Amino acid sequence: QVQLVESGGGLVQAGGSLRLSCAASGRRTFGDVAMGWFRQAPGKEREFVAAISRGGSSTAYTDSVKGRFTISRDNAANTLYLEMNSLKPEDTAVYYCAADTTLRAVLMRTGGAYDYWGQGTQVFVSS
Repeated sequence: QVQLVESGGGLVQAGGSLRLSCAASGRRTFGDVAMGWFRQAPGKEREFVAAISRGGSSTAYTDSVKGRFTISRDNAANTLYLEMNSLKPEDTAVYYCAADTTLRAVLMRTGGAYDYWGQGTQVFVSS
């Protein structure tokens, strides 16, 4: 079992920055779980944003955020982060963190691979 709680969302102007956090708790050791960030804009399907391996040495990003967003984790603090820079209005969405508890050799980009989800945090980027 993994419980996830996101924070750090808010309203920011285009070009600005935000840092999202995802606090994990539960019986599963955080460092044993790959993590991901997804987002869902109004009227659109949920989409993959970024993922990070259990130890943090491997990351993956969707093309639209490469060079602007950075995923990281602090296993000692049971926390996942998403640093978002150079934000654009099209980044507006509810952002979700998710946990993939299956031991895999690759980072997953599909939501169905993730077992546990947070409640989401809203990010709004004004133009």
